[in-house]
Amino acid sequence: MKMVKKFRLHRRSVIRGAGTIAIGLPWLECMTDDKEAHAQTTPTPARRFLCVYQPGGTVMNRFTPTGTETAPVLSPILAPLESVKSKINVVLGLNYDLLGEQHQKGICGFLTGMDQNNGLAGQYPRGPSIDQVIAKRLLMRTPTMQVAIRWATGKSHGRIHPINSMNFEDNTNFTPISPRLDPQAIWTETFGSITGETPTNVEAIRINRKKSILDFVDRKYAALTPRLGTADRARLQDHLDKIRDIEASLVPPVDPPVSCVPPTKIDTSGYNPQSGLNSADDGSVRDTQTDASIPTVGKFMMDMIVMAMACDRTSVATLQWSDTEAKHTFPWLSLADHHHFYQHDGGFRAAECEKIATWYSEQHKYLIEKMQAQVMGPDNRTLLDDSVVLFGSEIQKPDSHAVTNIPLVLAGNGGGMRTGRYLNYAAQPHNNLLVSILQLFGSTASTFGNTRYATRPLNGPSLT
Repeated sequence: MKMVKKFRLHRRSVIRGAGTIAIGLPWLECMTDDKEAHAQTTPTPARRFLCVYQPGGTVMNRFTPTGTETAPVLSPILAPLESVKSKINVVLGLNYDLLGEQHQKGICGFLTGMDQNNGLAGQYPRGPSIDQVIAKRLLMRTPTMQVAIRWATGKSHGRIHPINSMNFEDNTNFTPISPRLDPQAIWTETFGSITGETPTNVEAIRINRKKSILDFVDRKYAALTPRLGTADRARLQDHLDKIRDIEASLVPPVDPPVSCVPPTKIDTSGYNPQSGLNSADDGSVRDTQTDASIPTVGKFMMDMIVMAMACDRTSVATLQWSDTEAKHTFPWLSLADHHHFYQHDGGFRAAECEKIATWYSEQHKYLIEKMQAQVMGPDNRTLLDDSVVLFGSEIQKPDSHAVTNIPLVLAGNGGGMRTGRYLNYAAQPHNNLLVSILQLFGSTASTFGNTRYATRPLNGPSLT
């Protein structure tokens, strides 16, 4: 009797549609050997990515936690995060092993893992930032959202420059992306159509294109069905139904869904988003009215990011709390000089730097709690459950510009990331973290950025 070879699929099989679009298959029995048929399935890939940048590193002996990996004791700077400790990982032991100017290489390499071009100051890296890769390659070309507060101070004079650039296009030129600065314009652009305005022609074209891609992939799935067993057919049909649900969600609803409530538009008339255009190299030009508005504008920006994700206006966002110079004042903290002055221009002022870093931790707590409070479906999963959030800076030690043992925090459970931990790695390149983040989104990549540094995912405690 002739043996019929059993049909098998690889666990990471995908069906490719139009262009570069690829949609993963659900877990099917035909993807495993018989002895693996009842093995636990891999976690669902993360669905949203958010990166938050704060300038100037930290005061390391006031940042470093104590305790153990699974029972961390938060430090004074991280103390504001105590109420969300179960949802974060404090990450230490990673280095920016990059070439370039001390501040510039840090912010340019934060999400690219690349040197400045030829290792020279004033040059941009020759590679994409991970946020753009996640959006383009892993999340079906989802639109991205880049915003900043009190940005391009000091020497960049309100303009895009390697001293303030964190995002780079996933294209052949790796074009630097300027963040959006005007909170009122961001609100209108992001939530205008939700409040009853008619979508633009560009938005309608984008929606129709995504729908046609789903139709094409659907037919590809249908061609696979006759080769599957009964149980796998049922799983595939369930997966098709979910894809059709996605298609339906691409049409702007007449009324916003329950989880999609645009944030209240607040008055930011005292805040000048273009204040950086008037800045001085040494920070001597002050705009105290705009500086005093930073906490209010910052919360408004965070509210908009959270609801943009909840409303499916974006799945990938970045927030910059200023640039690497941060030559603005902190009147709400009773600090009259700018951040760079406290870092080293006026000598290292550890107490003032700690005060600023602790305030940033308070803002991170606010953002994490807002994401955790946003329930996204009937299974009570929250926005944070499906997200990966990275908090970090361009240096570690303000006075020496050290870029070893960079202070980082991860939040969220997207891709099955386990939280509530203190993860200390042994002098590994930061690139390894970028690889591990990509893998949380279902990527099989083993390197990212400059391959001189990126050799593997994190070697040590696993993120999952």
